Amino acid sequence: QLQASGGGLVQAGGSLRLSCVGAGRTFRGYITGWFRQAPGKDREFVAAISYGGGGRYYADSMKGRFTISRDNAKNTVYLQMNNLKQEDTAVYYCAATSNLSRYAESNWYNYWGQGTQVTVSS
Repeated sequence: QLQASGGGLVQAGGSLRLSCVGAGRTFRGYITGWFRQAPGKDREFVAAISYGGGGRYYADSMKGRFTISRDNAKNTVYLQMNNLKQEDTAVYYCAATSNLSRYAESNWYNYWGQGTQVTVSS
């Protein structure tokens, strides 16, 4: 129902753009978020965007480097990641929730994509 793509291997300081394509029932009216999980660590919130695009939310460590956007005509949410650091290495997941007030809490998301690996080398 959600499919994430765009991960890969990039050098530190480089950029990647992740995409999350959703089916209509997991996309229309939903808040879409990105989370990531590094080996041995808990899943953490990265960014989220409201369905209309007017609300964009970021984890503090991503502000200024990551940009979330969406194209509802294409049922797609993007995560542009610039100035990548080695600590950004993780599997990145997109997810959808109808609860805007809980956008940073993974357990409030109903639908999840399969994840895409991002590896940042030195």
